[in-house]
Amino acid sequence: MAKASSDTIYALASGQVPAAVAVVRLSGPATPSVLVSVCGSVPAARTATLRTFRNRDGAPIDQGLVLWFPGPASFTGEDSAEFHLHGGVAVVSAMFGALSEHDGLRMAEPGEFSRRAFGNGKLDLTEVEGLADLVAAGTEQQRRQALDQSRGMLSGLLQEWRGKNDPPRAPVGA
Repeated sequence: MAKASSDTIYALASGQVPAAVAVVRLSGPATPSVLVSVCGSVPAARTATLRTFRNRDGAPIDQGLVLWFPGPASFTGEDSAEFHLHGGVAVVSAMFGALSEHDGLRMAEPGEFSRRAFGNGKLDLTEVEGLADLVAAGTEQQRRQALDQSRGMLSGLLQEWRGKNDPPRAPVGA
């Protein structure tokens, strides 16, 4: 069971390691302080910035890109960040170790970033399902359908149908 969203969560957002690049996502209220600790400062919003990632002792972990997404204008609706680093097992392990040293941070549960986006009104249930389908898509048709659903096409259609089937409303003050 997920803990309260007052926790800051992190997880591998890219494919399994080893890989050329690994993306580690972070979301929650401690994100700005973690960025200062790991990268030296909070970078400009929505701008990929080259930084050296360091653990709490100041020892370098790797050099890569960091992106900062201040809430509520982020996927989860919370302060979020992404670390794009080399995808070696030891590199990702060292980054996870550095993140785990921070109070209030924990590894995200499967689907927790999407649950937070849903809980914060950033996605509706059909969009969350579309996103899961997009990740699992194995054919071009599945990909196209899932992409449309994750972008809210089904939600819009349902809203349209709901509007056509709603009974007429009495004018205000009548």
